[in-house]
Amino acid sequence: MPADPAKVLIVAENCSAIFGGEAILPLHYFRRLRARGVEAWLLTHARNRERLLALLPAEADRMHFAPDTLLNRLSSRLLHNAPTAVGRVIGPILGLFSQFTFRRLALRITRVQGINLVHQPSPVSPRAVSLLFGLGAPVVIGPLNGGMSYPPGFKQFEGKAGRASVAVGRLLSNLLHYIFPGKLRADLVLVANERTRRALPKGVRGLVIECVENGVDLSLWKPQAREDRASPIRFVFSGRLVDWKGVDCLLRAFARVVSETPATLDIFGDGTERGSLQKLASELGLEKLVTFHGWVDQPRIAAHLASADIFVLPSLWECGGAVVLEAMASGLPVIATRWGGPADYLDDTCGVLVDPTNPEEFVEGLAGAMTRLAHDAGLRERLAAAALARVRSQFDWEKKVDRMLEMYDQVRLDHLAKAETDQYTRDASQQSEVDLESSPISAGQA
Repeated sequence: MPADPAKVLIVAENCSAIFGGEAILPLHYFRRLRARGVEAWLLTHARNRERLLALLPAEADRMHFAPDTLLNRLSSRLLHNAPTAVGRVIGPILGLFSQFTFRRLALRITRVQGINLVHQPSPVSPRAVSLLFGLGAPVVIGPLNGGMSYPPGFKQFEGKAGRASVAVGRLLSNLLHYIFPGKLRADLVLVANERTRRALPKGVRGLVIECVENGVDLSLWKPQAREDRASPIRFVFSGRLVDWKGVDCLLRAFARVVSETPATLDIFGDGTERGSLQKLASELGLEKLVTFHGWVDQPRIAAHLASADIFVLPSLWECGGAVVLEAMASGLPVIATRWGGPADYLDDTCGVLVDPTNPEEFVEGLAGAMTRLAHDAGLRERLAAAALARVRSQFDWEKKVDRMLEMYDQVRLDHLAKAETDQYTRDASQQSEVDLESSPISAGQA
């Protein structure tokens, strides 16, 4: 362990307890580091100011906010109107507009506060460019999670424009990494899995370590006693209502389930597809059985999960899937797609994974899994118990922060050792020049 205590700056444009996803990751690090007495500061966007100050008033002097700019607003508007596939690629590139501001502020905070480690936990995309280099302190980036594509049977979701934009965006991203080499020069890059490691830009110089992206707050997400009832079985989904979440497949599968057994489906979340999904539910005759709750904050979702029976995430493009961990921690059996992040968290001992072979077979597989669990209370209990044990042993945020602190110390030690080696090399070089200048041969030549 280094002799001097860690002074950590967490840098993340999005930081919020409201929206979950990758926005909550930097907040988890900052809150838990401060709870342990670590000297930590947070740099995030001004749009998070009001909620963060209300949530953490005692840490107000440790939070810094990058101002909104015209370029920020223009790029945000462009992303909002872009197709999903295009937005995934151009989003990190447009993010450069705000990163110049973040770099300037990070340099100032590092100098004023004597920061000896900078951690950038988001954006989690391995293709996103980082401007956090040359700060005078070692830099940790990640855990990153990405390198995703649609399952082979769903390639039509990308479309020709989407595939073209991905190809162009990745080529441009590789070029930008050499111009703005934050990731290439980071002391430590954390990746959630081998898929993400393969998606890193070429030329990363620092150490690359696998470390799961998501964790779960076991003080919020926890099992509670459930009502002793036979029916109806309560299914639940939580997430953004966008095309790649596969909620249309879930609705079609649910229509098959209710033809065999009494059941209800609660859908938490909002997004561009909500209207079309409500229309589909109506066409399938599910209006009285499916409830669209809209956006709901995490504490209320946690309370709803406590009264549910089965959680379903039919996502076709899910790098992480923190909602899976939250459902597992709430004591629910989980049905998810055998693709991307959920397949990193679940296996057949603690959940049900459905192969996304093609749309029709995927709907059939979801319906089969949902019906099987609805009819077998014993199987639900066994899967839920195994899922809870796994999430407690592998995904508890407190254990995750324990591991992160260990890596912070190692990075700082390596940085100090390298600095000492570089200084020794410079001193030796200067001494050689002095010896050469003062040697008899050199003097005679002079």
